[in-house]
Amino acid sequence: MHAKVGIVDDRWLTVGSANLNAHSLLNDTEMNVVTDDPDLARATRLRLWAEHLEVDSSEIAGAEPHTVVDDRWRPIAFEQLERLRAGAPATHRLLALPGLSRRSRRLLGPLVGLVDDG
Repeated sequence: MHAKVGIVDDRWLTVGSANLNAHSLLNDTEMNVVTDDPDLARATRLRLWAEHLEVDSSEIAGAEPHTVVDDRWRPIAFEQLERLRAGAPATHRLLALPGLSRRSRRLLGPLVGLVDDG
């Protein structure tokens, strides 16, 4: 079994096998649990982020999410990407994925609609 977690604004949480797109939610045999319990959503985010950042959750609990992303996630992820590009071994499990060009992004919207809607 594979599972995904989606958390929105520390208020809404979904855990399950469905992708968050029309095809997966409406056409595939998938199952998710969804809740709007803000305490559970926030606690889950903090546990996941602490695990991925390799820190205790108390280190990030008081910070705004955007600050944690900007000050912690991004520096680690981009450092690891540079290490990868230089042929050096990874020192952390976070990794920035190479971005798409603007032209590619403009094409993705219609393509996703075609795939999802047929």
